[in-house]
Amino acid sequence: MESQLSLFVQSYRMRKSLIILLFHLLPVALYSQVLMNKDSLLKLLPLAKEDTNAVKLYINIGQQLDSSEPNVGKMYYKKAGDLSRKLNYPKGIIKYISNYTFVLNMQGLYDSSLLLNLEGVAIARATKDSSNLAGTLFNTGTSYSFLGEFENAVRYYEEGRRLFEKYGNEVIEAKCNDILQVLYFNMENYPKAIEFGEKSVAASREIGDKRLLGMTLNNLGLSYVKTNKIDRAVALFTEALKLGVETDDKNLQAAQYLNLCDVALKESEYGKVKHFADKALIIARELNLHESELIAMKGLSFYYSYKKEYKLAKEYAEQALTISYRFNFKSQRAKVFTQLSNLAYVAQDMPLGEYYASQSELLGDSLINETIHLKTAELDKKYESEKKESHILKLETEKKVQQLSLQRRSIFNYMLVGGILVLGIISLLTYRTYSQKQKLQQQRISELETEKQLTATEAVLKGEEQERTRLAKDLHDGLGGMLSGIKYSFNTMKENLIMTPENHQAFERSMDMLDSSIKEMRRVAHNMMPESLIRFGLDTSLRDFCNDINQSGALEVSYQSIGFKDVNLEQTTAITIYRIVQELISNALKHASAKSIIVQVANTTGHISVTVEDDGSGFDITLLKKSKGIGWTNIQHRLDFIKAKLDISSQPGKGTSVHIEFDV
Repeated sequence: MESQLSLFVQSYRMRKSLIILLFHLLPVALYSQVLMNKDSLLKLLPLAKEDTNAVKLYINIGQQLDSSEPNVGKMYYKKAGDLSRKLNYPKGIIKYISNYTFVLNMQGLYDSSLLLNLEGVAIARATKDSSNLAGTLFNTGTSYSFLGEFENAVRYYEEGRRLFEKYGNEVIEAKCNDILQVLYFNMENYPKAIEFGEKSVAASREIGDKRLLGMTLNNLGLSYVKTNKIDRAVALFTEALKLGVETDDKNLQAAQYLNLCDVALKESEYGKVKHFADKALIIARELNLHESELIAMKGLSFYYSYKKEYKLAKEYAEQALTISYRFNFKSQRAKVFTQLSNLAYVAQDMPLGEYYASQSELLGDSLINETIHLKTAELDKKYESEKKESHILKLETEKKVQQLSLQRRSIFNYMLVGGILVLGIISLLTYRTYSQKQKLQQQRISELETEKQLTATEAVLKGEEQERTRLAKDLHDGLGGMLSGIKYSFNTMKENLIMTPENHQAFERSMDMLDSSIKEMRRVAHNMMPESLIRFGLDTSLRDFCNDINQSGALEVSYQSIGFKDVNLEQTTAITIYRIVQELISNALKHASAKSIIVQVANTTGHISVTVEDDGSGFDITLLKKSKGIGWTNIQHRLDFIKAKLDISSQPGKGTSVHIEFDV
């Protein structure tokens, strides 16, 4: 499972490179129709003068080279940019930026790409060129999406899309559908991603643009993989690979080899894994696609592990680890640590295996903490910006009030008593207006602070659930696989050993204990993140949870659901309700000595209610205000997150009833 996830991440990263390829040509396509090949273009260079035609020539040569020889392509784009700045030729500068940033994104230099694209937007706005502005807006949105700033990405995409609509261009429409597919893929809304992806593929076929079709096939295939439509995905990847060969687009070829390698790992077709990983590795080294090189090596490590050629497997994994340090690929490094840990365990080097496993876990925790920190910093920045704007508005209002007071004072010199009366009225109205604005401003600040707290709570809860999911996968796929491997090794040893009856009996007891450990590990992994919650929803997951407790004999739990047949809650909300019910049942079991519990969930036209009642010892509910327990604090945070109302009824010796209501 680790290898599958790793290769899919790289496939998606290659897909990010393809996104910019879709749009870096847009501005050029609107005013350039040069169709000559590379050799013919190079022959024109000695004859070129330092004018706008030379700029276009450099751009066209770069476009012929950027996929197969990216650094050479960058050199020609740079020449075009330098000459355009010298000639004060804004269109040429924009051409340079849109094409140069394509290569930067392909090489993972997203910060540099964003700075150049923002410059392109500024130039296009200054020259009031709507066609170039639309293209630069899309490129900037793509840079933001690579950096994970999806809110900014959507803002730039939407502005660019509105400008593109007036052209009625089929090529642009196909590319817009593909970028929408990418956005929905990033938001994990795969049905929507497939909807727009299929539109983009159909339009690309009709247009007959092989490069465009190859990239849209790649993107749609990745959405099919996510929805487990493997056969469809393989067909699209294979077609895209063929188009990559026909157009000599090596970047596209490398992406498809990694995609097909990922599928081969999922299907346990290890012969194909080596074939595709070798192909991807050759192209990655040729194009300096370092992360692609890393993941191809990791794929080969998995292959040689399967072939039990552990020395080669370790060599490839160590090379991959070196690349991860050299280019700071943290998420990939964590996966390489896991692979090296597994190899160390196979070699029975337990200390080394434990070291690599701990390094993987620490790096994973670090990545989660970085994500939470960045999200919190972004919220703080947004809050401070809005607070600053509010302060400016307040100052402007006060300035207007002061000007009005001065005007009324000048009238006072001419109108005597009448002026005094008028000034008094104005002062009263001014004070009332100022007081109201102060109240409204304070209310707005309070709302922003509440929104910030809720958003931070959401980030923490999502981070907690992501960590639970990761730990559950690590337990099930990592520790579970290792324990199963140990069991298999013991069984193999048993067949080759001659044991006394006493040793045989001790061996069987050890095997039983190992089986119990495997079952307990799987139970813990399931409790951390039930698969049924993700696949079948809240109703099924709660029913399974209650049934599991009943079967354990620890407690009799009765589960009832009303109106939940066609309810499809947002996943974060479903996980929140599941954790609340889980904590309430746990409290009843641990602290109330309950013998039976009733769990009831009901849906009435978008209004959800949850009731958990037990026949335990009960408690004084006033003590909850003084409670500092982690369990109750977690419940309260989750209730605040979904904006739920809580009602608790309990008395010592008379059980407890907890009722929760919220709107969806």
